[in-house]
Amino acid sequence: MLIVAAIAAGLTFLMTAKTHRGSLIQRRRKRKRWAARKRLGTDMFTPYDDETWGLLEEQARTGSKAEQADAARLMRQMRANPEGADGMGWLQYGANVPGIAWHSPVGESEYLSVAFSVSGQLRGMETAEALLRASSGWGRFLARRAAPSSLISDVQPMTRVLPPDSARQQLWVADRLERETPERPWTPEQWTSWGDQTRSYDDVIRLASAGSMVQRHYVVVSWPITQAFTDAAAKFGTGREAWRSFMADEINSTVRGLRDAKEGDVAPLTAKQTAALMLHQQNPHLPIDQIRKVNPARFGLTSHDEFSAHVVDGIDPTFLAPGDPIENAPAVQWWHRTAAIHGENLAVAGRTPLWLLDLLIGRELKVVRTIAFHLHLVPAAQAKAKARQDAVRDGSAIYAAQQKGRLVNDETQMGLGAAERRKADLAAGSHHHGVEWVGYVTISATSRDELAKASRQLEEVCATGLGIERLDWQDSFQSAASGATWPIGRGLRPDASTLAGRAVSRLAGRSEKEAIS
Repeated sequence: MLIVAAIAAGLTFLMTAKTHRGSLIQRRRKRKRWAARKRLGTDMFTPYDDETWGLLEEQARTGSKAEQADAARLMRQMRANPEGADGMGWLQYGANVPGIAWHSPVGESEYLSVAFSVSGQLRGMETAEALLRASSGWGRFLARRAAPSSLISDVQPMTRVLPPDSARQQLWVADRLERETPERPWTPEQWTSWGDQTRSYDDVIRLASAGSMVQRHYVVVSWPITQAFTDAAAKFGTGREAWRSFMADEINSTVRGLRDAKEGDVAPLTAKQTAALMLHQQNPHLPIDQIRKVNPARFGLTSHDEFSAHVVDGIDPTFLAPGDPIENAPAVQWWHRTAAIHGENLAVAGRTPLWLLDLLIGRELKVVRTIAFHLHLVPAAQAKAKARQDAVRDGSAIYAAQQKGRLVNDETQMGLGAAERRKADLAAGSHHHGVEWVGYVTISATSRDELAKASRQLEEVCATGLGIERLDWQDSFQSAASGATWPIGRGLRPDASTLAGRAVSRLAGRSEKEAIS
């Protein structure tokens, strides 16, 4: 029996031992998931189309066995939403009003989200004092929304890094170049001259923007649809109109909070703007600000998954001249790969507010990318209880090791120090609250080889400049992982509240009908 127990313990250790590529059991789980997705056909996505769906239904009813199986596979591929935005719709999607997304992901709680564009806290040369004020302002913004009375649960700061948009320069050139008219047709020499001028200006624009990248910043805020939310919305009337009125107040409050946090120019995105941003992230050839032809209900592009990539098929509309049919646009393909950043994979070291600078604007990384951090706000009482539990556990482990004469684990000592610092930060009167977080990075390239090269560059930059010892590549479900860097608040595991937290929520109960708020 002892031999069997020792063998079982050894196998368990080998299967769960962490390496830079994850444990054996994690890798096996990924392979099984990938095999299941390929077998079911869910590794491909085709936007839903009524006519095609009807034809497939007819084929599934009247076709041969092979045709029925093929129809069933194609029907599984055709979905209303891409995997990264499963169960997403809109509570509000009108023109010139904030877009309020309504999410009902399978197996998760419902929530509403709104994306805000911000110009950022730091622009140009700033002093160290300005940096500290900006950091403190962001901390106050989060703390005020982590209080138990707040209905906000998650905040997702997000940065899109992409080449500069030369549309304005190209428009300037197009407006000033002479054009042929019916009254004055051009000679072949004039057409040749016009082509030379156009190519010359294109070369100037390309050379001026070569190697440069710009950042677009966003903040996504999520409101879970809980009993507290519906009680608060009921004060504004009945039905969905009451929800929209209540959310208008919440959105205005969030805009004021972001401005107080020195986030610069703040504006909530409309549903069209949010959908255009999602489409641009899938196909960067689509201009990020071109929203006129965007349908908020159709924000997924035809795509398929490989084990380590989300591959999107699209077109390049910027190639078209004014008046050209869309069919003339060349086909393009974009390869995306997403990695998660977990706290346990960070080197234990002091960090400044600028620790992500190499990832945001580093010269070593010339690839289109999106960086998103998901912050789940935890009220101070719950965060303090968790810090106290961690401190007691690590302290007990250190004491036990000392009593037995063993060397104390460095990681345990570091964990105890971190827990003690959290307890100090959450001391009474500090007005601090807790947070749980996870980060995601999505990189994009135009080919498999370019994506592989960008993956190696990202790993090197994260390991050397950021102290991220391991990136958790979300392989085998890359299309769903892409949604973690879209402006919709996806990617954070649902909150596992403690017994004490649930008890306090029960004691708080519902708001009184007679209460004003």
